[in-house]
Amino acid sequence: MLKTDLSSDQLLSIIFDYMAKISSETSLDRVLVLMANMGREMIVADRCTVWLIDEVNQELFTTVAHGVKEIRIPVGSGVVGHAIATGEPIIIEDAYADPRHNSDNDKKSGYVTKSMITIPFRNNDGNIIGAYQAINKLTAAETFTTKDMELLSLAASYAGKSLESVMLHQEIIDTQREIISTMGEIGELRSKETGNHVRRVAEYSYALALGLGMSEREADVLRTVSPMHDIGKVAIPDSVLNKPGKLTDEEYDTIKSHTKIGHQLLRGSRRELLLAASIVAEQHHEKWDGSGYPKGLRGEEIHIYGRITAVADVFDALSAERVYKPAWPLDRIEKLFREERGRHFDPAIVDVFFDLLPQLVEIRDRLSDDI
Repeated sequence: MLKTDLSSDQLLSIIFDYMAKISSETSLDRVLVLMANMGREMIVADRCTVWLIDEVNQELFTTVAHGVKEIRIPVGSGVVGHAIATGEPIIIEDAYADPRHNSDNDKKSGYVTKSMITIPFRNNDGNIIGAYQAINKLTAAETFTTKDMELLSLAASYAGKSLESVMLHQEIIDTQREIISTMGEIGELRSKETGNHVRRVAEYSYALALGLGMSEREADVLRTVSPMHDIGKVAIPDSVLNKPGKLTDEEYDTIKSHTKIGHQLLRGSRRELLLAASIVAEQHHEKWDGSGYPKGLRGEEIHIYGRITAVADVFDALSAERVYKPAWPLDRIEKLFREERGRHFDPAIVDVFFDLLPQLVEIRDRLSDDI
């Protein structure tokens, strides 16, 4: 069905709507989707692709392409490569008549590219970081115009600068994740555990959070930070941490101090992930009935992150062989969780635990220490 170009009022409405959405978004993937949708609507195209430069691999890649999955091509190749290399926009009326067009992707997808417009976009320093590429004009003329180029250039100018900010934010988040994962594994190595312990606890926590109805984003935050639950163990002497026999009261108090130490290590950060990690580190040994440590919190005084991690950590601790005990069989673990429902553990989380037990066992077996 043929469409018509937008009126000035319609264009302004689309621009302001997407500017508001993009400026408030911190997820790189979602910003790229918004960018593609804005470009497509503004110039009445069938598809719009957002290309970015992968400097490490010297490739151009699409993280957003309407109707297709990610595509990667060498830097400098294709129409988009030419546009990025020259810094100049390109309008093509007949893609198959232009030698720069790579028709292989059309052959793979079955899509027929006719008209095309490609606009490089820049960051705040003026460096090209990617390009818009709109495909197939949906009006009767079926070709893009200089007006379309002006409109898409306007979108590219705004979106490119916004994208740089989001990419920087994403880099900070990725760095936090890497630090958290590495520190979590270091903490477990001190107690002769494997990195798979923290990975299992992370996946159990994520599954339980989703089972409780938490959002994907919040569940992912918990999955990211839960490996830090025992980071305070880095300050516990080996003679106590790995003692095979029964601990004295004094030694047990030393072990328990890892919750306070972990919290103190992390609480000074203003970053969301590290703050969440400090909560998990401090509260994963609190108990629903108030008999836990370090503060004796009870019920919903314990943060939901701490309550979920407690279930995940105990399940994995019982399932695995430790220096002081053999692994428990599943029926014995189930019995303990039933007994501790409403005492050690939040009843709602225990209920979800049993609902998801087959999934948790699958995670345990897939990430076993034997692999």
